[in-house]
Amino acid sequence: MTSAVMPTYARMQISFSHGQGSWLFDDQGRRYLDAISGIAVCNLGHAHPEVRDAIADQAGKLIHTSNLYQIKLQETLASRLRTISGLDSVFFCNSGAEANEAALKLARKYGHDRGVERPKVIVMENSFHGRTLFTLSATGNPKVQEGFEPLVDTFIRVPFDDLKSVESLEDPDIVAILLEPVQGEGGVRIPSKGYLTGIRNLANSRGWLMMLDEVQCGMGRTGRWFAFQHEDLVPDVMTLAKALGNGVPIGACLTRNAASHVLTAGKHGSTFGGNPLACRAAIAVLDTMDREQLVDAAEQSGSALIDMLKNALEGNPGVIDIRGIGLMIGIELDRPCAQLVGKALEQGLLINVTADRVIRLLPPMILNQEERDYLANKLIQLILEFTEDCRTSCGR
Repeated sequence: MTSAVMPTYARMQISFSHGQGSWLFDDQGRRYLDAISGIAVCNLGHAHPEVRDAIADQAGKLIHTSNLYQIKLQETLASRLRTISGLDSVFFCNSGAEANEAALKLARKYGHDRGVERPKVIVMENSFHGRTLFTLSATGNPKVQEGFEPLVDTFIRVPFDDLKSVESLEDPDIVAILLEPVQGEGGVRIPSKGYLTGIRNLANSRGWLMMLDEVQCGMGRTGRWFAFQHEDLVPDVMTLAKALGNGVPIGACLTRNAASHVLTAGKHGSTFGGNPLACRAAIAVLDTMDREQLVDAAEQSGSALIDMLKNALEGNPGVIDIRGIGLMIGIELDRPCAQLVGKALEQGLLINVTADRVIRLLPPMILNQEERDYLANKLIQLILEFTEDCRTSCGR
């Protein structure tokens, strides 16, 4: 009998029954170190007691009310996010795509309010912003856009980490620039120091909104609450999701200054966005991260893991680059390596390959030293065997 689930994913033939901390367990009782955290979602690992208890308690009180009414937990969460980000206002939704959709709608309205009839937004090559038609059009990956044409055509695409390409643009219809401070799906691409500051200065001088997609790299993943905080700047718009609820669906679009006054009553909305259950979970996430100092832990643990990988793999001709910031790490090989995902699974390790040949690591921020060693040793052995097999089969 065929599955009733639409085949939108090439799913692996494994199902997990439960999780505990950094580990997932399948229905046969085997355990796996989750080195991707549900794609940067479960920063606190699985079944974290504080998040679990907050969800259970809130579910027994109130799960949902309409945004027609005040939601005190939403106000509390928005205030917390304002404090740690430096932005002013928050719109809550359910996902990263929805958060980016809100940002793009905001940019278009911002342009129209200033007399621009056809507002345009600068976006980056190799970016990923979501799968709604608007965010798919902003995404810099032709493979995921194929079959959904015609796309929204009010985007100007430039290379990532190339400030001169942005400086050269003189189109008066440009109203904003949208980019990821660290490209995740694009292969864990980290920009040169000063690039984001250069974008900030350019946006200031030209009246553009600087909009940052921190859906994957935010929430402490890079060793700061938000990746933009590695430089001395604040964006006009920032989007969040993924780790904000540690698995409970919630997204957020944060704004400041003029951007905070664009989307007024009736201009945007969400049925479920910012409901009591999601906000209670997100508040528990922030409380736990504060108490356990997990942002600092991500920086320290990530640095140690990168050092282990470099010490073992640098000099290997099959390894092009090992790069990372906090616990957002990419190992680029000289050839496609998707087969390593299955090989790692056999070894009790969950990894991901993106951009065809980049092993992406996004382990939980609660990762301890023993788990970090397990991850590094298993992965190093897999890469050494893979690159040796390739050299042998290719006659190198």
